[in-house]
Amino acid sequence: MRLPTPRRSSRRQRGAALLTALIIVTLVVTLAASMVWQQWRAVQVETAERARMQSSWILQGALDWARLILREDARSGRPTALTEPWATPLAEARLSTFLAADKNNNAEDDGPEAFLSGSISDAQARFNLANLVDASGKLSQPDLEALERLCQTVGLATDVATRIATGLRDAQAAGTGSNGNAPLRPRTLAQLAWLGLDAATITALEPYATLLPTRTPVNANTAAREVLAAVIKGLDLATAERLVQLRQRDPFKTLQAVETQIPGLGPLNGQQVSVVSSYFEVRGRLRLDDRVLEQRSLVFRSGLDMQVLHHEQVSTVEGLRS
Repeated sequence: MRLPTPRRSSRRQRGAALLTALIIVTLVVTLAASMVWQQWRAVQVETAERARMQSSWILQGALDWARLILREDARSGRPTALTEPWATPLAEARLSTFLAADKNNNAEDDGPEAFLSGSISDAQARFNLANLVDASGKLSQPDLEALERLCQTVGLATDVATRIATGLRDAQAAGTGSNGNAPLRPRTLAQLAWLGLDAATITALEPYATLLPTRTPVNANTAAREVLAAVIKGLDLATAERLVQLRQRDPFKTLQAVETQIPGLGPLNGQQVSVVSSYFEVRGRLRLDDRVLEQRSLVFRSGLDMQVLHHEQVSTVEGLRS
């Protein structure tokens, strides 16, 4: 048996040592890279969370601004109309213009561009689908007929109204425990999909219908002509358009003022038509570089008290928006 020479043994030892060193270096580099990545990820998460919190504070400030405007509008005692200050949207403005007027403040050059815009709309300018079912769980025939007229006007089949009404009735019954197989009760128009409505139908209804927590009349000072023609039985679109033109010059102060413009169709039902509103939708939009954060809030006004019933935030990237 031939024994290995000292030179060959020495080479093997050096090779083993080199391999061990390479393995150690690889492990150290891997661990270091992992630590750097974890640190980078933590910084990114913290930055994103800080940006989210700051954006939420800014949008909350926009909501408080809207509540203040609605409170001042209530103090005036005037009817709810599109000629009031609340109906003027806030055009997109650079946030730095609202900062303290310090000429030596270069903070706007250190951070990303941020722009804020917003608007207040009258939720009672649209037909309230909650009117279809009364507190006892029965369908309201006058409101069902109004929704059928609305569907026909906007190019939808009239059976859509029946599907919505029966779906809401069954959902309300499920809430009382009398029907365990019924769908959940929708809170927003988008959730009408729970009742089996397709996206195209919901999109067609969106400009003219809403879903509020309680029964509400349609505001004759803010509703579109299609909605007016739906809730006022016998009113055609041409006459509804004339009402829209008249209120732009002089908003209707009472229901009687509306009735004088549509002789033969009155008296109007105060549960279906009104000239004041209690529900408003507040929209705030913050654009930060290519990131857009939108907040939609439903505000209930009772006297001078403003209550935010619910709100939702949607974050998108401008380049990915359709």
